[in-house]
Amino acid sequence: MAYSQEDRPDEVLRDPFVNRGTAFKPTERAQMGLAGRLPPRVETIEEQVARIVQSVRAKTDSLERYTYLSAIQNENETLFFRAVTDNLREFLPLIYTPTVGQACLDWSRLYVRPRGLYLTAEHHSKITDILLGWPQRDVGIIVVTDGGRILGLGDLGANGMGIPIGKLALYSACAGVPPSQCLPVMLDVGTDTQSVREDPLYLGRRVPRLAGEAYAAFVDTFLTAVQQVFPDAIVQFEDFNNANAFGLLARYRDRLCCFNDDVQGSGAMGLAGLYSSGRITHRQMAQERILFVGAGEACLGIGAAVVAAMQREGLDPEQARSRCLFIDSKGTVVSTRSDLAAHKRAFAQDIAPLPDLVSTIDAFRPTVLFGACGRAGVFTQPVLQAMTRSCDLPVVFALSNPTSKAECTAEQAYGWTGGRVIFAAGSPFDAVTIAGATHAPGQANNSYIFPGVGLGILVSGASRVTDAMFLTAAQALAEQVTKEDLQVGRIFPPQDKMRDVAIAVATAVAQVAWGSGLGRTSAPKDPRAAVVRAMCEPKYPG
Repeated sequence: MAYSQEDRPDEVLRDPFVNRGTAFKPTERAQMGLAGRLPPRVETIEEQVARIVQSVRAKTDSLERYTYLSAIQNENETLFFRAVTDNLREFLPLIYTPTVGQACLDWSRLYVRPRGLYLTAEHHSKITDILLGWPQRDVGIIVVTDGGRILGLGDLGANGMGIPIGKLALYSACAGVPPSQCLPVMLDVGTDTQSVREDPLYLGRRVPRLAGEAYAAFVDTFLTAVQQVFPDAIVQFEDFNNANAFGLLARYRDRLCCFNDDVQGSGAMGLAGLYSSGRITHRQMAQERILFVGAGEACLGIGAAVVAAMQREGLDPEQARSRCLFIDSKGTVVSTRSDLAAHKRAFAQDIAPLPDLVSTIDAFRPTVLFGACGRAGVFTQPVLQAMTRSCDLPVVFALSNPTSKAECTAEQAYGWTGGRVIFAAGSPFDAVTIAGATHAPGQANNSYIFPGVGLGILVSGASRVTDAMFLTAAQALAEQVTKEDLQVGRIFPPQDKMRDVAIAVATAVAQVAWGSGLGRTSAPKDPRAAVVRAMCEPKYPG
Protein backbone atom coordinates (compact mmCIF):
# COMPACT_ATOMS: atom_id res chain seq x y z
CA MET A 1 0.00 0.00 0.00
CA ALA A 2 1.41 3.40 -0.97
CA TYR A 3 0.84 6.51 1.09
CA SER A 4 0.90 10.17 0.01
CA GLN A 5 0.90 13.50 1.78
CA GLU A 6 -2.89 13.39 1.98
CA ASP A 7 -2.78 10.37 4.27
CA ARG A 8 -2.92 10.80 7.98
CA PRO A 9 0.41 10.07 9.70
CA ASP A 10 -1.35 7.78 12.15
CA GLU A 11 -2.35 5.48 9.30
CA VAL A 12 1.25 5.26 8.14
CA LEU A 13 2.59 4.47 11.60
CA ARG A 14 -0.11 1.88 12.26
CA ASP A 15 0.40 -0.04 9.03
CA PRO A 16 3.08 -2.69 9.76
CA PHE A 17 3.66 -3.29 6.05
CA VAL A 18 4.58 0.39 5.50
CA ASN A 19 5.86 1.67 8.83
CA ARG A 20 9.64 2.07 9.12
CA GLY A 21 9.69 3.98 12.40
CA THR A 22 12.95 5.83 12.94
CA ALA A 23 14.21 4.71 9.52
CA PHE A 24 11.94 7.13 7.64
CA LYS A 25 14.13 9.64 5.82
CA PRO A 26 13.53 13.40 6.19
CA THR A 27 11.92 13.65 2.75
CA GLU A 28 9.61 10.73 3.55
CA ARG A 29 8.66 12.27 6.88
CA ALA A 30 7.73 15.50 5.14
CA GLN A 31 5.77 13.73 2.42
CA MET A 32 3.80 11.57 4.83
CA GLY A 33 3.12 14.24 7.42
CA LEU A 34 5.40 12.63 10.01
CA ALA A 35 7.28 15.79 11.01
CA GLY A 36 7.49 15.87 14.78
CA ARG A 37 5.94 12.41 15.12
CA LEU A 38 9.28 10.59 15.37
CA PRO A 39 12.60 11.16 17.16
CA PRO A 40 14.81 13.36 14.97
CA ARG A 41 17.58 10.84 14.36
CA VAL A 42 17.23 8.76 11.20
CA GLU A 43 18.44 5.19 11.74
CA THR A 44 19.41 2.41 9.41
CA ILE A 45 17.63 -0.91 9.70
CA GLU A 46 20.85 -2.38 11.08
CA GLU A 47 20.79 0.13 13.93
CA GLN A 48 17.14 -0.66 14.61
CA VAL A 49 17.94 -4.39 14.72
CA ALA A 50 20.81 -3.77 17.15
CA ARG A 51 18.36 -2.08 19.53
CA ILE A 52 15.97 -5.04 19.29
CA VAL A 53 18.72 -7.57 19.97
CA GLN A 54 19.91 -5.60 22.98
CA SER A 55 16.38 -5.31 24.32
CA VAL A 56 15.68 -9.03 23.85
CA ARG A 57 18.87 -10.01 25.65
CA ALA A 58 18.10 -7.67 28.53
CA LYS A 59 14.88 -9.54 29.27
CA THR A 60 15.10 -12.58 31.52
CA ASP A 61 11.90 -14.41 30.60
CA SER A 62 11.25 -16.13 27.25
CA LEU A 63 7.57 -15.21 27.25
CA GLU A 64 8.48 -11.57 27.83
CA ARG A 65 10.83 -11.79 24.85
CA TYR A 66 8.03 -13.35 22.77
CA THR A 67 5.65 -10.53 23.71
CA TYR A 68 8.24 -7.88 22.87
CA LEU A 69 9.00 -9.40 19.47
CA SER A 70 5.28 -9.74 18.74
CA ALA A 71 4.88 -6.03 19.41
CA ILE A 72 7.66 -5.30 16.91
CA GLN A 73 5.93 -7.52 14.35
CA ASN A 74 2.63 -5.71 14.83
CA GLU A 75 4.35 -2.36 14.38
CA ASN A 76 6.89 -3.00 11.60
CA GLU A 77 6.89 -6.29 9.65
CA THR A 78 10.08 -5.54 7.74
CA LEU A 79 12.07 -4.75 10.87
CA PHE A 80 10.72 -7.79 12.71
CA PHE A 81 11.72 -10.19 9.95
CA ARG A 82 15.10 -8.54 9.47
CA ALA A 83 15.81 -8.97 13.18
CA VAL A 84 14.73 -12.61 13.11
CA THR A 85 16.52 -13.43 9.85
CA ASP A 86 19.78 -11.93 11.14
CA ASN A 87 19.49 -13.86 14.42
CA LEU A 88 17.79 -17.13 13.49
CA ARG A 89 19.43 -19.37 16.08
CA GLU A 90 18.65 -16.97 18.91
CA PHE A 91 15.19 -15.78 17.86
CA LEU A 92 13.47 -18.84 16.35
CA PRO A 93 13.02 -20.51 19.76
CA LEU A 94 11.43 -17.26 20.95
CA ILE A 95 8.91 -16.76 18.15
CA TYR A 96 8.09 -20.46 17.83
CA THR A 97 8.89 -23.64 19.74
CA PRO A 98 9.34 -23.93 22.59
CA THR A 99 8.14 -20.45 23.68
CA VAL A 100 4.99 -20.45 21.54
CA GLY A 101 3.56 -23.22 23.72
CA GLN A 102 3.52 -20.97 26.77
CA ALA A 103 2.23 -18.12 24.61
CA CYS A 104 -0.75 -20.26 23.58
CA LEU A 105 -1.51 -21.15 27.19
CA ASP A 106 -1.56 -17.43 27.99
CA TRP A 107 -2.99 -16.23 24.66
CA SER A 108 -6.11 -14.57 26.02
CA ARG A 109 -4.02 -12.71 28.58
CA LEU A 110 -1.40 -11.60 26.07
CA TYR A 111 -3.87 -10.45 23.40
CA VAL A 112 -3.30 -6.83 22.35
CA ARG A 113 -3.91 -6.50 18.62
CA PRO A 114 -5.80 -8.65 16.08
CA ARG A 115 -3.79 -10.69 13.58
CA GLY A 116 -5.38 -13.09 11.12
CA LEU A 117 -8.98 -14.30 11.12
CA TYR A 118 -11.09 -15.89 13.85
CA LEU A 119 -13.99 -17.74 12.19
CA THR A 120 -16.86 -19.26 14.16
CA ALA A 121 -19.97 -21.27 13.34
CA GLU A 122 -21.93 -18.02 13.46
CA HIS A 123 -19.94 -16.89 10.40
CA HIS A 124 -21.00 -19.94 8.38
CA SER A 125 -22.93 -18.01 5.73
CA LYS A 126 -20.50 -15.07 5.73
CA ILE A 127 -17.10 -16.72 5.35
CA THR A 128 -16.69 -15.79 1.69
CA ASP A 129 -17.45 -12.14 2.47
CA ILE A 130 -15.03 -12.20 5.41
CA LEU A 131 -12.25 -13.55 3.19
CA LEU A 132 -13.06 -10.95 0.54
CA GLY A 133 -12.66 -8.32 3.24
CA TRP A 134 -9.11 -9.39 4.07
CA PRO A 135 -6.96 -6.36 3.11
CA GLN A 136 -4.19 -8.34 1.40
CA ARG A 137 -5.22 -9.78 -1.96
CA ASP A 138 -2.05 -11.74 -2.78
CA VAL A 139 -2.51 -14.46 -0.14
CA GLY A 140 -0.34 -17.45 -1.00
CA ILE A 141 -0.26 -19.50 2.20
CA ILE A 142 -3.02 -20.03 4.74
CA VAL A 143 -2.16 -21.84 7.97
CA VAL A 144 -5.36 -22.94 9.68
CA THR A 145 -6.04 -24.65 13.00
CA ASP A 146 -9.06 -25.40 15.13
CA GLY A 147 -6.97 -25.48 18.30
CA GLY A 148 -7.81 -29.13 18.89
CA ARG A 149 -4.32 -30.38 19.71
CA ILE A 150 -1.86 -27.59 20.27
CA LEU A 151 1.64 -29.08 20.44
CA GLY A 152 1.62 -31.48 23.41
CA LEU A 153 -0.77 -29.23 25.35
CA GLY A 154 -4.10 -30.54 24.07
CA ASP A 155 -7.31 -28.70 23.21
CA LEU A 156 -6.74 -24.97 23.77
CA GLY A 157 -9.53 -23.68 21.54
CA ALA A 158 -9.00 -20.14 20.26
CA ASN A 159 -5.84 -19.83 22.36
CA GLY A 160 -4.19 -21.94 19.68
CA MET A 161 -4.01 -18.97 17.30
CA GLY A 162 -0.37 -18.58 18.29
CA ILE A 163 0.44 -21.63 16.17
CA PRO A 164 -0.69 -20.33 12.73
CA ILE A 165 0.88 -16.96 13.49
CA GLY A 166 4.14 -18.60 14.52
CA LYS A 167 4.24 -20.98 11.56
CA LEU A 168 3.74 -18.12 9.12
CA ALA A 169 6.46 -16.11 10.82
CA LEU A 170 8.79 -19.01 10.02
CA TYR A 171 7.63 -18.98 6.39
CA SER A 172 8.81 -15.39 6.09
CA ALA A 173 11.94 -15.65 8.25
CA CYS A 174 13.21 -18.98 6.90
CA ALA A 175 11.83 -19.12 3.37
CA GLY A 176 11.41 -15.46 2.46
CA VAL A 177 7.68 -15.66 1.79
CA PRO A 178 6.38 -12.05 1.91
CA PRO A 179 4.33 -11.43 5.07
CA SER A 180 1.55 -9.96 2.92
CA GLN A 181 1.05 -13.42 1.38
CA CYS A 182 0.52 -15.10 4.75
CA LEU A 183 -2.90 -15.53 6.40
CA PRO A 184 -3.33 -17.20 9.81
CA VAL A 185 -6.82 -18.59 10.49
CA MET A 186 -8.41 -19.89 13.66
CA LEU A 187 -11.56 -21.98 13.21
CA ASP A 188 -13.07 -21.40 16.62
CA VAL A 189 -15.36 -24.39 16.99
CA GLY A 190 -15.32 -24.29 20.80
CA THR A 191 -13.20 -26.30 23.20
CA ASP A 192 -13.74 -29.39 25.32
CA THR A 193 -11.18 -28.23 27.89
CA GLN A 194 -13.31 -27.03 30.76
CA SER A 195 -10.56 -24.98 32.40
CA VAL A 196 -10.13 -23.00 29.17
CA ARG A 197 -13.88 -22.36 28.80
CA GLU A 198 -14.14 -21.23 32.41
CA ASP A 199 -11.18 -18.86 32.28
CA PRO A 200 -12.74 -15.41 32.80
CA LEU A 201 -10.31 -13.89 30.27
CA TYR A 202 -10.76 -16.54 27.57
CA LEU A 203 -11.51 -14.85 24.23
CA GLY A 204 -12.92 -17.80 22.33
CA ARG A 205 -16.38 -19.34 22.19
CA ARG A 206 -17.24 -20.81 25.58
CA VAL A 207 -19.01 -23.88 24.21
CA PRO A 208 -18.12 -27.56 23.79
CA ARG A 209 -16.29 -28.39 20.57
CA LEU A 210 -18.37 -28.67 17.40
CA ALA A 211 -18.38 -32.24 16.07
CA GLY A 212 -19.88 -34.57 13.50
CA GLU A 213 -21.70 -33.29 10.44
CA ALA A 214 -21.90 -29.73 11.76
CA TYR A 215 -18.11 -29.60 12.12
CA ALA A 216 -17.53 -31.14 8.69
CA ALA A 217 -19.93 -28.70 7.06
CA PHE A 218 -18.26 -25.70 8.70
CA VAL A 219 -14.77 -26.76 7.58
CA ASP A 220 -16.05 -27.50 4.08
CA THR A 221 -17.65 -24.07 3.84
CA PHE A 222 -14.37 -22.47 4.86
CA LEU A 223 -12.29 -24.42 2.35
CA THR A 224 -14.80 -23.84 -0.45
CA ALA A 225 -14.63 -20.11 0.27
CA VAL A 226 -10.83 -20.22 0.20
CA GLN A 227 -10.92 -21.80 -3.25
CA GLN A 228 -13.24 -19.06 -4.46
CA VAL A 229 -11.42 -16.08 -2.96
CA PHE A 230 -7.79 -17.28 -2.96
CA PRO A 231 -7.76 -20.04 -5.62
CA ASP A 232 -3.96 -20.25 -5.79
CA ALA A 233 -3.35 -20.35 -2.02
CA ILE A 234 -1.80 -23.30 -0.18
CA VAL A 235 -3.77 -24.48 2.86
CA GLN A 236 -1.68 -25.92 5.68
CA PHE A 237 -3.65 -27.83 8.32
CA GLU A 238 -2.04 -27.39 11.71
CA ASP A 239 -2.67 -28.91 15.16
CA PHE A 240 -6.06 -30.49 14.52
CA ASN A 241 -6.74 -33.44 16.80
CA ASN A 242 -6.25 -36.98 15.55
CA ALA A 243 -9.97 -37.55 15.07
CA ASN A 244 -10.12 -34.77 12.49
CA ALA A 245 -6.60 -34.46 11.07
CA PHE A 246 -6.44 -37.72 9.12
CA GLY A 247 -10.00 -37.40 7.82
CA LEU A 248 -9.51 -33.83 6.60
CA LEU A 249 -6.28 -34.72 4.82
CA ALA A 250 -7.86 -37.74 3.11
CA ARG A 251 -10.91 -35.74 2.07
CA TYR A 252 -9.19 -32.66 0.64
CA ARG A 253 -5.71 -33.63 -0.50
CA ASP A 254 -6.93 -34.38 -4.05
CA ARG A 255 -9.37 -31.47 -4.14
CA LEU A 256 -7.16 -28.50 -3.32
CA CYS A 257 -3.53 -27.57 -2.74
CA CYS A 258 -3.20 -28.57 0.91
CA PHE A 259 -1.15 -30.60 3.36
CA ASN A 260 -1.10 -31.48 7.03
CA ASP A 261 2.15 -30.39 8.61
CA ASP A 262 1.72 -32.61 11.69
CA VAL A 263 1.39 -35.71 9.49
CA GLN A 264 3.35 -35.06 6.30
CA GLY A 265 5.76 -32.43 7.58
CA SER A 266 6.61 -34.57 10.61
CA GLY A 267 7.01 -37.57 8.32
CA ALA A 268 9.59 -35.79 6.17
CA MET A 269 11.40 -34.38 9.19
CA GLY A 270 11.67 -37.77 10.89
CA LEU A 271 12.76 -39.46 7.68
CA ALA A 272 15.46 -36.82 7.16
CA GLY A 273 16.75 -37.48 10.67
CA LEU A 274 17.03 -41.18 9.87
CA TYR A 275 18.85 -40.50 6.61
CA SER A 276 21.33 -38.34 8.54
CA SER A 277 21.78 -40.75 11.45
CA GLY A 278 22.42 -43.54 8.96
CA ARG A 279 25.58 -41.70 7.91
CA ILE A 280 26.82 -42.19 11.49
CA THR A 281 25.51 -45.70 12.20
CA HIS A 282 26.14 -46.99 8.65
CA ARG A 283 22.73 -48.71 8.77
CA GLN A 284 20.52 -48.68 5.70
CA MET A 285 16.91 -47.56 6.13
CA ALA A 286 15.69 -51.11 5.48
CA GLN A 287 17.83 -52.35 8.39
CA GLU A 288 16.25 -50.10 11.01
CA ARG A 289 13.73 -51.35 13.53
CA ILE A 290 11.69 -48.42 14.79
CA LEU A 291 9.65 -48.16 17.97
CA PHE A 292 7.17 -45.29 18.21
CA VAL A 293 5.89 -44.12 21.58
CA GLY A 294 2.77 -42.33 20.42
CA ALA A 295 0.43 -43.18 17.58
CA GLY A 296 -0.89 -39.76 16.65
CA GLU A 297 -0.25 -37.55 13.67
CA ALA A 298 3.51 -37.15 14.13
CA CYS A 299 4.43 -40.78 14.74
CA LEU A 300 2.05 -42.18 12.13
CA GLY A 301 3.25 -39.59 9.63
CA ILE A 302 6.86 -40.59 10.26
CA GLY A 303 5.88 -44.26 10.10
CA ALA A 304 4.24 -43.79 6.70
CA ALA A 305 7.30 -41.95 5.37
CA VAL A 306 9.64 -44.63 6.72
CA VAL A 307 7.59 -47.45 5.16
CA ALA A 308 7.69 -45.67 1.79
CA ALA A 309 11.46 -45.18 2.09
CA MET A 310 12.00 -48.83 3.03
CA GLN A 311 10.03 -49.92 -0.01
CA ARG A 312 12.35 -47.81 -2.15
CA GLU A 313 15.18 -49.88 -0.69
CA GLY A 314 13.55 -53.14 -1.74
CA LEU A 315 11.26 -54.24 1.10
CA ASP A 316 7.66 -55.11 0.31
CA PRO A 317 4.95 -53.18 2.19
CA GLU A 318 4.36 -55.89 4.78
CA GLN A 319 8.07 -56.27 5.51
CA ALA A 320 8.42 -52.50 5.90
CA ARG A 321 5.45 -52.19 8.25
CA SER A 322 6.73 -55.11 10.36
CA ARG A 323 9.80 -53.02 11.18
CA CYS A 324 7.65 -50.26 12.75
CA LEU A 325 5.96 -50.90 16.10
CA PHE A 326 3.66 -48.36 17.77
CA ILE A 327 2.56 -47.83 21.36
CA ASP A 328 -0.42 -45.58 22.06
CA SER A 329 -2.08 -44.54 25.31
CA LYS A 330 -3.76 -47.97 25.60
CA GLY A 331 -0.73 -50.11 24.88
CA THR A 332 0.96 -51.81 21.96
CA VAL A 333 -0.78 -51.33 18.61
CA VAL A 334 -1.52 -54.98 17.76
CA SER A 335 -4.05 -56.60 15.45
CA THR A 336 -6.03 -58.23 18.28
CA ARG A 337 -7.20 -54.83 19.54
CA SER A 338 -10.74 -53.88 18.57
CA ASP A 339 -10.44 -50.20 19.51
CA LEU A 340 -8.03 -49.09 16.78
CA ALA A 341 -8.96 -46.26 14.43
CA ALA A 342 -8.39 -46.86 10.74
CA HIS A 343 -5.22 -44.75 10.63
CA LYS A 344 -3.68 -46.95 13.34
CA ARG A 345 -4.99 -50.28 12.08
CA ALA A 346 -2.72 -50.16 9.04
CA PHE A 347 0.29 -50.41 11.36
CA ALA A 348 -1.09 -53.04 13.79
CA GLN A 349 1.25 -56.00 14.20
CA ASP A 350 0.39 -59.68 14.68
CA ILE A 351 2.22 -60.02 17.98
CA ALA A 352 1.20 -60.36 21.59
CA PRO A 353 0.79 -57.08 23.48
CA LEU A 354 3.69 -56.17 25.77
CA PRO A 355 3.26 -54.84 29.31
CA ASP A 356 5.63 -51.85 29.39
CA LEU A 357 8.16 -49.87 27.39
CA VAL A 358 11.29 -51.61 28.66
CA SER A 359 9.93 -55.08 27.94
CA THR A 360 8.80 -53.89 24.51
CA ILE A 361 12.32 -52.68 23.73
CA ASP A 362 13.85 -55.95 24.94
CA ALA A 363 11.43 -57.98 22.81
CA PHE A 364 11.30 -55.86 19.65
CA ARG A 365 15.01 -54.89 19.64
CA PRO A 366 14.58 -51.46 18.03
CA THR A 367 17.46 -49.46 16.61
CA VAL A 368 15.44 -46.22 16.70
CA LEU A 369 13.09 -44.83 19.35
CA PHE A 370 10.65 -42.04 18.48
CA GLY A 371 8.61 -40.25 21.12
CA ALA A 372 5.72 -37.91 20.32
CA CYS A 373 3.29 -38.73 23.09
CA GLY A 374 3.25 -35.47 25.05
CA ARG A 375 4.21 -37.25 28.29
CA ALA A 376 7.25 -35.68 29.91
CA GLY A 377 9.94 -38.05 31.15
CA VAL A 378 8.56 -41.23 29.57
CA PHE A 379 12.07 -42.05 28.33
CA THR A 380 13.44 -43.01 31.72
CA GLN A 381 16.93 -44.24 32.54
CA PRO A 382 15.86 -47.93 32.27
CA VAL A 383 14.25 -47.18 28.89
CA LEU A 384 17.34 -45.51 27.45
CA GLN A 385 19.64 -48.19 28.84
CA ALA A 386 17.39 -50.83 27.26
CA MET A 387 17.98 -49.08 23.92
CA THR A 388 21.75 -49.50 24.35
CA ARG A 389 21.18 -53.21 24.94
CA SER A 390 19.08 -53.36 21.78
CA CYS A 391 21.83 -52.09 19.46
CA ASP A 392 25.29 -50.57 19.58
CA LEU A 393 24.32 -47.05 18.55
CA PRO A 394 20.62 -46.33 19.03
CA VAL A 395 18.90 -43.23 17.70
CA VAL A 396 16.45 -41.46 20.03
CA PHE A 397 13.99 -38.72 19.09
CA ALA A 398 12.15 -36.89 21.90
CA LEU A 399 9.79 -34.85 19.75
CA SER A 400 7.09 -33.59 22.12
CA ASN A 401 6.79 -29.83 22.51
CA PRO A 402 7.08 -27.57 24.43
CA THR A 403 10.22 -28.47 26.40
CA SER A 404 8.16 -29.30 29.48
CA LYS A 405 6.59 -32.17 27.52
CA ALA A 406 9.83 -33.66 26.18
CA GLU A 407 10.14 -37.43 26.66
CA CYS A 408 13.66 -36.80 27.99
CA THR A 409 16.30 -34.09 27.92
CA ALA A 410 19.60 -34.17 26.04
CA GLU A 411 21.49 -34.39 29.32
CA GLN A 412 19.45 -37.42 30.35
CA ALA A 413 19.80 -39.12 26.97
CA TYR A 414 23.57 -38.77 26.85
CA GLY A 415 24.20 -39.13 30.56
CA TRP A 416 22.14 -42.30 31.12
CA THR A 417 23.73 -44.01 28.10
CA GLY A 418 27.31 -42.86 28.58
CA GLY A 419 27.06 -40.95 25.32
CA ARG A 420 26.08 -44.09 23.39
CA VAL A 421 23.11 -42.53 21.64
CA ILE A 422 22.33 -40.24 18.73
CA PHE A 423 19.76 -37.80 20.07
CA ALA A 424 17.44 -35.16 18.63
CA ALA A 425 14.52 -33.33 20.22
CA GLY A 426 11.61 -31.16 19.21
CA SER A 427 12.93 -28.39 21.46
CA PRO A 428 16.47 -26.96 21.40
CA PHE A 429 18.92 -28.31 23.96
CA ASP A 430 22.50 -27.28 24.65
CA ALA A 431 25.44 -29.54 23.85
CA VAL A 432 26.42 -32.06 26.52
CA THR A 433 29.95 -33.22 27.37
CA ILE A 434 30.38 -36.85 28.48
CA ALA A 435 33.84 -38.20 29.31
CA GLY A 436 35.47 -35.38 27.41
CA ALA A 437 33.38 -35.87 24.26
CA THR A 438 30.91 -33.17 23.20
CA HIS A 439 27.50 -34.27 21.90
CA ALA A 440 25.37 -31.68 20.09
CA PRO A 441 21.68 -32.60 19.86
CA GLY A 442 19.87 -31.61 16.70
CA GLN A 443 16.47 -29.96 16.88
CA ALA A 444 14.04 -32.31 15.15
CA ASN A 445 11.47 -29.74 14.16
CA ASN A 446 9.11 -29.40 11.20
CA SER A 447 10.45 -25.89 10.65
CA TYR A 448 13.17 -27.54 8.56
CA ILE A 449 10.50 -28.85 6.18
CA PHE A 450 7.32 -26.83 5.78
CA PRO A 451 8.78 -23.40 4.90
CA GLY A 452 10.72 -24.92 1.98
CA VAL A 453 7.79 -27.08 0.92
CA GLY A 454 5.49 -24.06 0.81
CA LEU A 455 8.05 -21.98 -1.06
CA GLY A 456 8.59 -24.73 -3.62
CA ILE A 457 4.85 -25.01 -4.21
CA LEU A 458 4.55 -21.24 -4.65
CA VAL A 459 7.45 -21.08 -7.09
CA SER A 460 6.19 -24.01 -9.17
CA GLY A 461 2.52 -23.07 -8.90
CA ALA A 462 1.78 -26.69 -7.97
CA SER A 463 -1.93 -27.49 -8.01
CA ARG A 464 -1.57 -30.33 -5.47
CA VAL A 465 0.82 -31.45 -2.73
CA THR A 466 2.03 -35.04 -3.05
CA ASP A 467 3.83 -37.54 -0.84
CA ALA A 468 6.68 -37.56 -3.36
CA MET A 469 7.30 -33.90 -2.56
CA PHE A 470 7.78 -34.73 1.12
CA LEU A 471 10.06 -37.69 0.39
CA THR A 472 12.31 -35.51 -1.74
CA ALA A 473 12.12 -32.75 0.89
CA ALA A 474 13.47 -35.23 3.46
CA GLN A 475 16.36 -36.13 1.21
CA ALA A 476 17.13 -32.46 0.52
CA LEU A 477 17.14 -31.67 4.24
CA ALA A 478 19.42 -34.59 5.07
CA GLU A 479 21.88 -33.41 2.43
CA GLN A 480 22.23 -30.11 4.31
CA VAL A 481 23.76 -31.91 7.30
CA THR A 482 27.54 -31.54 7.07
CA LYS A 483 30.34 -33.87 8.13
CA GLU A 484 31.12 -31.39 10.91
CA ASP A 485 27.55 -31.70 12.18
CA LEU A 486 27.77 -35.50 12.17
CA GLN A 487 31.07 -35.49 14.04
CA VAL A 488 29.31 -34.09 17.12
CA GLY A 489 26.20 -36.22 16.61
CA ARG A 490 24.03 -33.45 15.17
CA ILE A 491 21.64 -34.92 12.57
CA PHE A 492 19.88 -31.68 11.66
CA PRO A 493 21.59 -28.45 10.52
CA PRO A 494 22.07 -25.57 12.97
CA GLN A 495 19.17 -23.14 12.96
CA ASP A 496 21.23 -20.32 11.49
CA LYS A 497 21.27 -22.38 8.26
CA MET A 498 17.48 -22.38 7.96
CA ARG A 499 17.32 -20.22 4.84
CA ASP A 500 19.85 -22.44 3.08
CA VAL A 501 17.73 -25.45 4.08
CA ALA A 502 14.57 -23.79 2.77
CA ILE A 503 16.24 -23.08 -0.58
CA ALA A 504 17.34 -26.70 -0.92
CA VAL A 505 13.95 -28.10 0.09
CA ALA A 506 12.02 -25.65 -2.10
CA THR A 507 14.17 -26.42 -5.12
CA ALA A 508 13.64 -30.16 -4.69
CA VAL A 509 9.88 -29.78 -4.19
CA ALA A 510 9.48 -27.47 -7.17
CA GLN A 511 11.34 -29.93 -9.38
CA VAL A 512 8.98 -32.72 -8.32
CA ALA A 513 6.02 -30.48 -9.17
CA TRP A 514 7.37 -29.61 -12.61
CA GLY A 515 8.45 -33.18 -13.28
CA SER A 516 5.03 -34.62 -12.41
CA GLY A 517 3.09 -32.08 -14.46
CA LEU A 518 1.53 -30.42 -11.39
CA GLY A 519 3.35 -27.11 -11.80
CA ARG A 520 1.35 -24.27 -13.29
CA THR A 521 4.53 -22.34 -14.12
CA SER A 522 7.15 -23.39 -16.63
CA ALA A 523 10.25 -25.14 -15.31
CA PRO A 524 13.21 -22.72 -15.49
CA LYS A 525 16.71 -23.66 -16.63
CA ASP A 526 18.02 -23.01 -13.11
CA PRO A 527 15.40 -24.07 -10.51
CA ARG A 528 17.52 -23.02 -7.54
CA ALA A 529 18.00 -19.53 -8.93
CA ALA A 530 14.24 -19.26 -9.47
CA VAL A 531 13.66 -20.16 -5.83
CA VAL A 532 16.20 -17.61 -4.60
CA ARG A 533 14.63 -14.89 -6.77
CA ALA A 534 11.24 -15.60 -5.25
CA MET A 535 12.47 -15.08 -1.69
CA CYS A 536 11.72 -11.74 -0.10
CA GLU A 537 14.62 -10.02 1.67
CA PRO A 538 13.54 -7.96 4.69
CA LYS A 539 14.81 -4.51 3.78
CA TYR A 540 13.30 -1.09 3.25
CA PRO A 541 12.72 0.08 -0.34
CA GLY A 542 14.83 2.81 -1.83
